[in-house]
Amino acid sequence: MTEPLDVLAIMAHPDDAELLCGGSLAKSSSEGQRVGVLDLTRGEKGSSGSREIRAKEASNASAILGLSVRQNAGLPDASLINDSQAKHIVVELIRELRPQTVVTHSLEARHPDHRNATQLVYDACFLAGIKKYSAQGKIHRPETVIHSLLFREELQRPTFILDITEHIDTKLKAIECFESQFHGKTGAGEVFSGGNRPLIEQVKVHCAFHGSRIRSKYGEPFWTRETPAMSSFTDPNFSSSF
Repeated sequence: MTEPLDVLAIMAHPDDAELLCGGSLAKSSSEGQRVGVLDLTRGEKGSSGSREIRAKEASNASAILGLSVRQNAGLPDASLINDSQAKHIVVELIRELRPQTVVTHSLEARHPDHRNATQLVYDACFLAGIKKYSAQGKIHRPETVIHSLLFREELQRPTFILDITEHIDTKLKAIECFESQFHGKTGAGEVFSGGNRPLIEQVKVHCAFHGSRIRSKYGEPFWTRETPAMSSFTDPNFSSSF
């Protein structure tokens, strides 16, 4: 049996994890946690690159982030839907990888794959813990599902922001591995939608904005459906900048 993961980012396409939460994944890995990425599709319908090129780019980025594992569910790009077959595939992978925390897309998204991935992941995380759900693997339900909010239009206030100041360079290097998608580009779809500045500069500006909200240099914002529990007003797991 695969050693359980502390954190698993489940995203629609190769490069989504790097763009949305690469700094936080690198931070967790640097702290000795087992971190993984599950790409739901191979990104084969992208305007540039191929599934082989994108797989190589994802492998290079994984090494930079210090991932323990990266897998691909092989679901269809640009046709990702939350149906029984897709849920079954993702449930089996969750049971195999056994993550404590899962990170995925925001609830709202212009790209249908991102939007559909959100509910697919949320449903699969629940179903993976049902004993009588017919799928391979020992039952397992992640403790937490977290949604990344790092994109151009902030639709809701973050539940928390992770300080990635020490890992911003790692995040950017991982993004740069996806040359077929981002070399010379000034945008990355709906995540960083364009402008005259190079993409990497745009990513830094977004992370700097969220970092400033916690009195830090760089940060990545996240939201949870469930209300976090705190043991007291002085719980060391909770802090804010006033």
